[in-house]
Amino acid sequence: MYKDKKVVVVMPAYNAALTLGKTYAEVPLGLVDEVILCDDASKDETSALARQLGVDHVITHPRNRGYGGNQKSLYNKALEIGADIVIMVHPDYQYTPLLIPTMCNIIGEGLYPVVLASRILGKGALKGGMPLYKYVANRFLTATQNLLVNYKLSEYHTGYRAFSREVLEGIDFNANDDDFVFDNEMLSQIIYKGFDIAEVTCPTKYFDEASSINFVRSSKYGLGVLRVSVMHRLNKWGLAKSRIYK
Repeated sequence: MYKDKKVVVVMPAYNAALTLGKTYAEVPLGLVDEVILCDDASKDETSALARQLGVDHVITHPRNRGYGGNQKSLYNKALEIGADIVIMVHPDYQYTPLLIPTMCNIIGEGLYPVVLASRILGKGALKGGMPLYKYVANRFLTATQNLLVNYKLSEYHTGYRAFSREVLEGIDFNANDDDFVFDNEMLSQIIYKGFDIAEVTCPTKYFDEASSINFVRSSKYGLGVLRVSVMHRLNKWGLAKSRIYK
């Protein structure tokens, strides 16, 4: 609880049994009221381990719904249980949960309704092992997105994010794609609706057990990101009407 605000951590999981324990151990449970994990039809023991660790709510998809579909289940559940501050942490241990208090403080004090933990601020990305091609693609896509959506972020592609309840209720995240481009559609919706976004510097780790998408899927994601940004601009100009901006 943060000043009478209920804090909920959500974890989108897929084959995370090898890293979930390390991630969960760093969640500040004295601040966080409840943790929700959604297992997107993993082939390992992710759900069983989550229950063993004491995760408050374990959702198990009977079939894989994709990264976006996973997040939809998490945010809907978080709103259902009365969350005021929702922080998404990947259980693959690429991002440390030790930043949760900082992100929670920014939202809880009413400074910003959205906080992104950026790998690009500073030199954390390459130092943490981000492949060079991903770093270059990240910089190119971010520059293009900033131009098209008329905002300024250091990156749009971090998976470590915090939202106020007002934000989650103010956008139609259920209308978004079920794949990885969900993240960018969500940020586009947030910017479109006029919510302000803060960023904090975040170290990151790339290692064999951490989740990552291959070059082909990364390329598909990149094209999807460009499409989202172009549609954002067209909707702002009144030249298109996308259902995600209701």
